[in-house]
Amino acid sequence: MKIAIIVNLTKPKAIVCAAQICTLMQEGGAEVLMPPDCAEYFPNSGAGFAVSVEQLFENADMAITVGGDGTIIHAAKFAACTNTPLIGVNVGRLGFAADVETDEIGDLKKLISGNYYAERRLLLDVEVHKPGSVRHFLAVNDAVVTHGTLSKIVDFTLTLNGEEISRYRADGLLFSTPTGSTAYSLSAGGPILSPKMECILMTPVCPHSLFSRSVLFDVDSELGVTVKIPPGCGCVLSIDGETNINIAEKDTVTVRRSERQLVLMSVRKRNFYRKLNEKLKERELR
Repeated sequence: MKIAIIVNLTKPKAIVCAAQICTLMQEGGAEVLMPPDCAEYFPNSGAGFAVSVEQLFENADMAITVGGDGTIIHAAKFAACTNTPLIGVNVGRLGFAADVETDEIGDLKKLISGNYYAERRLLLDVEVHKPGSVRHFLAVNDAVVTHGTLSKIVDFTLTLNGEEISRYRADGLLFSTPTGSTAYSLSAGGPILSPKMECILMTPVCPHSLFSRSVLFDVDSELGVTVKIPPGCGCVLSIDGETNINIAEKDTVTVRRSERQLVLMSVRKRNFYRKLNEKLKERELR
């Protein structure tokens, strides 16, 4: 079995934890693979180092991330392209998407014996149509169209399957997967959804209306957004908070279900709402 380990190298605790996991997996008879940028941090680990992250996931049977939710989200896009099961070890603050805490890494041995649970998560295909070009992006948590650096209210037009259904004056429109309902959408006042649900959640960000609320769309919906931007202002599409694209008035952003899915592993049966409540209590204490 080949197991990829992806590490947030900006966190010293993650580097220490990853070294322990590497030893644990090798003791269980697994071959450990790591991204090329890990080579200088783990020179005597016995791990193999891929030429690229793409090659890493192509060769791995499963993957472990060591970091926070951002590390999981970044790795998830590669994992989804190769259908590689993924599990996260949390060394960040809350780690909503992570399954294992640092004091539980011994449980990762269950991956080698096949004693784990797996579930598929819905992802979003975000299409940006500009005059003369079309680009596609994969979103694990969310995609948000929002005003640029100047805080001016933007007019948004929302379409469903090509038909206009609503207009909003707001700071932005946020489109979330059920997995992403506990991320930016939650902060924007959106509902919490079970990650097993199949739907697309749209939440207006700071709408200029008392009656603009989150809306759930069925999973086969195709949602389109166009903008009317105030003079001197700009608009930005942000994918999972890590990819930003400038949006002009002639552009159209389309959000739909992706053909790809993310497979997330768990080493024990967990109640999502109980785990969520524990994480939210931790947030209040920090």
